[in-house]
Amino acid sequence: QVQLVESGGGLVQAGGSLRLSCVASGRTFTNYAVGWFRRAPGKDREFVGAISWSGGITLYGDSAKGRFSISRDNAKNTVFLQMNDLKPEDTAVYYCAVTLWGSNPDPSKYTSWGQGTQVTVYS
Repeated sequence: QVQLVESGGGLVQAGGSLRLSCVASGRTFTNYAVGWFRRAPGKDREFVGAISWSGGITLYGDSAKGRFSISRDNAKNTVFLQMNDLKPEDTAVYYCAVTLWGSNPDPSKYTSWGQGTQVTVYS
């Protein structure tokens, strides 16, 4: 079992940036791809993006393309979600999760999830 803790959320003005972190502990982190998802009030969970175990492959959801980027530092068991040009519609709780299925947009493929971090973007 991998334990995940997200941090870095907060309140930011539209057009601003935030960098979220996801720190893992437990089983070998480098075995896993890591995904980011978000859930806004009243909406379904949405795939934001994912990164392969090596960091060589990234995949992004439509809302993240061109504005968000994912990276990882396996030496520190950490994955980052850099979010630029934030919009009010990016307001949500952001979660990281791990999977053995590669960079995958399907949340059912993910086996461990963090508790989430709130991102609020105001105009």
